[in-house]
Amino acid sequence: MDCDAFYASVEKRDNPELADKPVIIGGGRRGVVSTACYVARIRGVRSAMPMFKALKLCPDAVVIKPRMSVYAEVSRAIRAMMEELTPSIEPLSLDEAFLDLTGTERLHGAPPAVMLARLTKRMRTELGVTGSIGLSHNKFLAKIASDLDKPRGFSVIGVAETQAFLRPKPIRMIWGVGAAGQAQLEKAGIRTFEDLLRWDQRDLARRFGSMGDRLWHLARGQDRRRVSRDAPMKSISNETTFEEDTADPDILDGHLWRMSEKVADRAKAKGLAGRVVTLKLRRADFRILSRRHALHDATQVADRIYREARALYDAEADKGPFRLIGAGISDLVPEDQADRSGDLLDPQAGTRAKAERATDAIRAKFGKDAILKGRALR
Repeated sequence: MDCDAFYASVEKRDNPELADKPVIIGGGRRGVVSTACYVARIRGVRSAMPMFKALKLCPDAVVIKPRMSVYAEVSRAIRAMMEELTPSIEPLSLDEAFLDLTGTERLHGAPPAVMLARLTKRMRTELGVTGSIGLSHNKFLAKIASDLDKPRGFSVIGVAETQAFLRPKPIRMIWGVGAAGQAQLEKAGIRTFEDLLRWDQRDLARRFGSMGDRLWHLARGQDRRRVSRDAPMKSISNETTFEEDTADPDILDGHLWRMSEKVADRAKAKGLAGRVVTLKLRRADFRILSRRHALHDATQVADRIYREARALYDAEADKGPFRLIGAGISDLVPEDQADRSGDLLDPQAGTRAKAERATDAIRAKFGKDAILKGRALR
């Protein structure tokens, strides 16, 4: 189940005057689009698009700053509805999740398709948001099905029609194959699932490594991954793709700080900290640069994540321009192991960490925008 333009839908629910207007969730002109409603999408607005470009395409858009606490509350209500259908739920984000409904027909007295239709009806009538359903016999196909007919879509891919459905489809439909991966596949003459079916499994693995073996199975509609309710979190990250490549250090620095804040906020919310800081860059030629730095002790402080990520970026800055930048933490541990030893080379680090904790308390009381750092406005 994948909600439709979730953040924008919540805002329209809470302000009916926005119902027929183009709505963009995001920040100032130097920020990026977080979510765009379907009215704005018709005008060409997309997630992660620079705000100034979005407003050129849709100058009459209503721009709203994200209200993450409100969205999280609605997400919890949706999750409670899902729990009534099955305990086997794997959330992907606030607005998207896999559900395993195997064996639930006898319990509910209705097949999964009927129960999912009732779920989206409840979401619409009780919460004022809509979602699209993809129903199939594995996660790969369910994900594809959920994107086929948005918004308010309901698509089913059965076992019998899997091969016929997939054969003419473009490989860009494969979740996780980005622009760089797609370019590599096209160099090998692979543009559709039918092209993939002509390759021997060993040849694909030889050409594309572990990804090639996975592609061989996906081309046949095979995916053995289970819906995992309590899968351990391995990393926390955030990234932004630019509409136009950029090497502007101020723009990149601003994004790096905002991403570090988001990563820190998520880590604090989950009671986790990371012992490794990572930086991800994608160059104009689609080559991905991934750099990481192991810390002496784990952190969940935005200031420290930013400074480590910025040092990694400085070492690669001359390789721009870039079309994507991302930051994150990995090798996660409980938060009681975080930021204990301090930094001998940076005696002010402890003071900044205390200031950040005080900032967190003020934001919790007066709202996320109560305090902003200047670099967040870049």
